[in-house]
Amino acid sequence: MFSRWGDLVHRSRFTVIGVMVAFLLGLAAYGLSLNDHLSQSGWDDPNSESVHAAVTADGTFGRDSTGDVVALYTAPEGSTVDDPAFQQTVTAGQDAMMAAHSDKISKININYFQQRLPALASPDKTKAIATFAIAGANDTELTNNFRDVKDAFAIDGVDVQLAGLQPIANALNDTMAGDIKRMEILAIPVVGVLLFFVFGGVVAAALPLIIGGLTVVAANGMVRLFTNFVEVNSFVAPVVSLIGLGLAIDYALFIVSRFREELADGRTTQQAVQRSVMTAGRTVVFSATMIVASLGGLLLFPQGFLKSVAFGAIATVALAALTAITILPAILSILGPRIDALGLKSMRKTKTTEEIESGPWGKLTRWVMRNPLKVCVPIVLGLLILTLPVGAIKFGGINETYLPPDNPTRVAQNVFDENFPSYRTEPLKIVLENAEGPQLGTVLREASNAPGLVERFSIERNENGVAVLKAGLVDRNVSSPAIDYIRSIDVPDGVTLSVGGTPAIEQDSIAALVDRLPLMATLVVLVTTLLMFLTFGSLVLPLKAILMTTLGLGATLGILTFIFVDGNGAGLLNFTPGPIMAPVLVLIIAIIFGLSTDYEVFLLSRMVEARARGASTTEAIRVGTSHTGRIITAAALILIVVTGAFAFSELVMMKYIAYGMIAALIIDATLIRMFLVPATMKLLGDDCWWAPQWMKRIQQKLGLGEPILDAEMMPTDVPELVAIGSAPLPARTREPLTQPIPRVMQSGPSAARAMPERVAPDRPRPVAPRPAPERVQKPAVQEPPVQQPAAPEPVAPRAVEPTAPPVAPAPAEEIRVARPAETRPARASDDQQSRPTAGPEPTSAEPAPRNGAPAPRPIESWLAELRAPSVAQRSNGSNGSNGSNGSNGSNGSNGSNGSNGSNGHETTSFRYGSVSGDGIDVDRPRNGDSNGNGHSNGNGNGNGNGNGNGHSNGNGGPHGNGSRTSAEVDSWIAGLRMPEREDRPAPEPETHNPSTPEVPEPDETPPTTTSGRRRARDGDDESGGRHHGQSGAISVSELLARQRRQ
Repeated sequence: MFSRWGDLVHRSRFTVIGVMVAFLLGLAAYGLSLNDHLSQSGWDDPNSESVHAAVTADGTFGRDSTGDVVALYTAPEGSTVDDPAFQQTVTAGQDAMMAAHSDKISKININYFQQRLPALASPDKTKAIATFAIAGANDTELTNNFRDVKDAFAIDGVDVQLAGLQPIANALNDTMAGDIKRMEILAIPVVGVLLFFVFGGVVAAALPLIIGGLTVVAANGMVRLFTNFVEVNSFVAPVVSLIGLGLAIDYALFIVSRFREELADGRTTQQAVQRSVMTAGRTVVFSATMIVASLGGLLLFPQGFLKSVAFGAIATVALAALTAITILPAILSILGPRIDALGLKSMRKTKTTEEIESGPWGKLTRWVMRNPLKVCVPIVLGLLILTLPVGAIKFGGINETYLPPDNPTRVAQNVFDENFPSYRTEPLKIVLENAEGPQLGTVLREASNAPGLVERFSIERNENGVAVLKAGLVDRNVSSPAIDYIRSIDVPDGVTLSVGGTPAIEQDSIAALVDRLPLMATLVVLVTTLLMFLTFGSLVLPLKAILMTTLGLGATLGILTFIFVDGNGAGLLNFTPGPIMAPVLVLIIAIIFGLSTDYEVFLLSRMVEARARGASTTEAIRVGTSHTGRIITAAALILIVVTGAFAFSELVMMKYIAYGMIAALIIDATLIRMFLVPATMKLLGDDCWWAPQWMKRIQQKLGLGEPILDAEMMPTDVPELVAIGSAPLPARTREPLTQPIPRVMQSGPSAARAMPERVAPDRPRPVAPRPAPERVQKPAVQEPPVQQPAAPEPVAPRAVEPTAPPVAPAPAEEIRVARPAETRPARASDDQQSRPTAGPEPTSAEPAPRNGAPAPRPIESWLAELRAPSVAQRSNGSNGSNGSNGSNGSNGSNGSNGSNGSNGHETTSFRYGSVSGDGIDVDRPRNGDSNGNGHSNGNGNGNGNGNGNGHSNGNGGPHGNGSRTSAEVDSWIAGLRMPEREDRPAPEPETHNPSTPEVPEPDETPPTTTSGRRRARDGDDESGGRHHGQSGAISVSELLARQRRQ
């Protein structure tokens, strides 16, 4: 799918650019009026008791507007608010304002200069208050109307300060707008400079900025569209700018880097675009999907604030991914090699694959994998220590304390609260329904005993069977005891009591968040696990990623608690310590979880890509980390710069997000991705890729696995090599290979890149019949003893006719596993009369393959040893010494016993479909490959049923003696669990019938410790050994039964 998409974008590049740019600019134009459609609502739980109380009171008495705007009038020095001249000046100003803005200001609620109530003036008579009701049917209209009239409250010659709900909301909006401007002025130029140093050229550096800019302006249009259906909180605007710019630049960074890497490897512009979309573009889409899943968890919460932020953020992430895989590849198709134009020649050189893998990131990864425990233990302990402060975390609601201490609105609110405590704008309220006189008095007396009240409850209103009681709190952050006490009051039958007011609304909102948080976490984890499994085909990798993300998230929350709740650095950062706003904290968790998953996907995608090309787990870790380490670090640094602009915000909640993301990015991009991930994957070994077979089949059917480009695929129809002297076998359908076989074809002194060899799962390949060896005719009388030949010539292998044109063999074929110790020439082709002289003897860590077959990928697992019989326990192969009976095959008279060869279907060959004698053996069996025991006429079975010990019966040669039968265990932990080869028991000596002519062993014969690669001694001569393996045949089930008994 992504291949076709990349090709389509390349061929229609101008059309794609024209359509997408027009679409994005259209959204940007529509979003210009976004600020006029944002509100301050959405912080409460609409299903809570406190909201029910507010709705009941508003439905009976109308909206409570007493706290909309509080104007504080301060008399000149040496005068009081009772001064007639001062009163006349204030009254004239109020009348003029009401006359000019009667459509914006509905009424004056209370006014000292009209009512002369002593409670409306300060004790020293230097200050007096008046409250105003702002017109508006909803929060958006209230916000916009106050913005239009806020300057009209000023009176010449009078010190007027504005407090109340609408001035605080307006101050928050103005602060967030300033934060966005600061980001545009400071962050974008700094990001441009960083991108120039990353790419070394102006053109390449400009592309991510173009993609980021288009994403942000178009995202505003999407949010504006949402305002037609739901109320959107004003907090969405900076979040959209932050996420949109950061992710769009990151996505563009990954795709441009991959494109330049493909060009550096010698590919054309079309190939580079196609491969970039297939790899980096595919990863961008899956990464965006996982971030959307993480942000989608916010929709589970009832608060409108979180829903609106989720809608805006999801739209922004989707636009970032869409822009990155449409406009960006189209621009790259036009630019081609000119992507490096306008740059410094010394900086813009793109390293080749080999240079990247041998660079500093590759060296760092090698060191980490050599010391996995030394890396894991300190990092995990450190992250756990950073998590400890989370135990002291406190939650609160939005109020004026989120503004800086010197903000004029916050100063005014503090003055008002100190001088007029009974008129605080955030009192605790009780709404009683169906309460008559005595019942109302009883509840009033009981409620006034609640702790933490400034004064006793008083009746604010009582009409139509609904009464509203009101009282202020000494500290609104410690409101839980009072609320819990009032809710525990026993009310008379028929009376309904609801606790409302701002403190109760905040407490109910926090309770709803806490209740839904486990559900959100569960669903996000399940969806992330499913998506990562469909992406990588592993169940272990998603679980590992979630555990590591949880570690980083816990450390981040610990840092936030240490700073903003405990107050460490409050003076330096200019904020007041206090509870963390619960909805904002949930938003931070969702964003950090999504970003952590984003970097995990980019890192693992290169590992899985290398793994699919045939690399071992160790090599895949090194390749993936070396290729993505620099890019992930650059992406994290860019996002830190973008969020760093919000770190200078005057709004504490923006500081939460900024410092939280900065801490999370530093922890995630360095400690976790570059150190903890490689170390844990090294410890897990091949178990990193484990998943139940039924899940893998689903993933393969869906076709969502890591793509393998056609240019990297080896031909699937390769000649099969036949063991010396094997009898013909009937043609049968081979089960297709599902795992790559790494091979390196070498035609000179330098080896080529590792290539995979695969067979399409839907294309089985039949194996042609093997040519029959010449049979020895039986004489009528008994033959004289067979004479020992003077110098028998080794017989070359016969090749089965391929079902498709075979690959032309190179002069020498080097077989390499993931960490080659030494190399050796492979087996010669059919026209050679003898095997080539062996190269250096393979080490026990790298067993040399036989018969020209590609080496299997090393097994790197230790958990697998707990699930299945240990490889080291397969020592029953020593029964192969019974193969000495093969001497009877010298006259072939016993060949009739070859009918027992049917047992070969019980002794299984292995997954890679090894033909008898090819010496390939891997770790899992596949039914159906007979090892040809006892074929008729008894002509010497060229393998003596040893079959290079690739078959599990091990007959005809030492199968185990502690040696590994399929491949070497390359896991660091497995090295602790298994003895070294030299410490294992020596193989049992082979027994030979003296009557059997001894055939000289070729020089190439490896030692017995290289199990799975050794040819049985008695089977190398066609004239003997036909019954060699027959007498020692054993089924897999019997072998496993013996192992269990041992």
